[in-house]
Amino acid sequence: MDHTLVSLPPLNSSNESESCPVQPQHVSINVLLNLVFLLGFLLNSFSLWVFCCRMPRWNPGTMLQFHLALSDAIATPATPMMAVYFAMGSHWPFGQFLCQVKIALLSSHFYGSTVFLTLISIHRYVAVVRFNRGSCMKRKAFVKKLCAGVWFVLLIQAVIYAFILPLGKAGRNNQCLSIHQKDLTEAYFVINFILFIFGFVVPFLVSAFCYKRLASTLTHLNVSTAKGLVVKVKSQRMIGVCLVIFGLCFLPLNMTRTVGVVLKKYYPQQCHVLLRFETAYYASWILAGVNCCLDPVLYCFGSQRFMATFQSLRTGLKDVQNRSDSDLSNTFTMSSF
Repeated sequence: MDHTLVSLPPLNSSNESESCPVQPQHVSINVLLNLVFLLGFLLNSFSLWVFCCRMPRWNPGTMLQFHLALSDAIATPATPMMAVYFAMGSHWPFGQFLCQVKIALLSSHFYGSTVFLTLISIHRYVAVVRFNRGSCMKRKAFVKKLCAGVWFVLLIQAVIYAFILPLGKAGRNNQCLSIHQKDLTEAYFVINFILFIFGFVVPFLVSAFCYKRLASTLTHLNVSTAKGLVVKVKSQRMIGVCLVIFGLCFLPLNMTRTVGVVLKKYYPQQCHVLLRFETAYYASWILAGVNCCLDPVLYCFGSQRFMATFQSLRTGLKDVQNRSDSDLSNTFTMSSF
């Protein structure tokens, strides 16, 4: 009896990997991504203006919030390029250098935000839980050097990732930072877990510890005085906003990317599932962009000076509007005689 043996392709077969064609993403992803980052850019531009032009004296907390706003704003130049990329059916037309710029900007933005959020959590913990003890986080000179060190590390990692993740081809399409770059499967796998552990898990655990201790301290805080009540309410709101940012904005991005690189490495033949996770990954960028819109809310809760400045600006606008209405009313009254 004649037996026919069918040899199955290996798990990482390049032929199976090539069977996943590049597919254009739904137009809603492009529209929502641009709207979210545009709104975030406007809010953070306003925040930077307040920090630079309306708050001449900075304390350590204000300095950390300024650098968080800066890390949120630097993703903006990459947004128009991503819009064109999606509009052209997932094709990158800008060449190698701008691909590297995109990678550098996005990596600095996403992981700069998590680092500075973590430092703000540590500073708030020190300010409330250890308010009567000395700490380097209360010294402006130390925090200034710390922020400079963070930006140096972000710059180094951005340059490294930009050079080891070059522009690639998938069919007729140029691909930049895409799972369809099969030659970079191993690189994406390793880089993802480095970013997942040190760019998300560690900052989240540190922030969660700080806010757990902060929440415990707030239960024993004396709220019979106006100052104690303000500190408690402001700290509770900060805890809520930070947990929402980590859970809503950064968790989906890191989880979908992790599942995507695992599928690409170990199950490349699961083309349909892989393409679904690619779409989910781009959708998670939208949620990550919401972080840029939520951080200005954090400044209002975390900085009494920022809130006072914002309220003074709002009061000033109301005064101008009231004077304008009064002048218009007087003009109308005079013209009636």
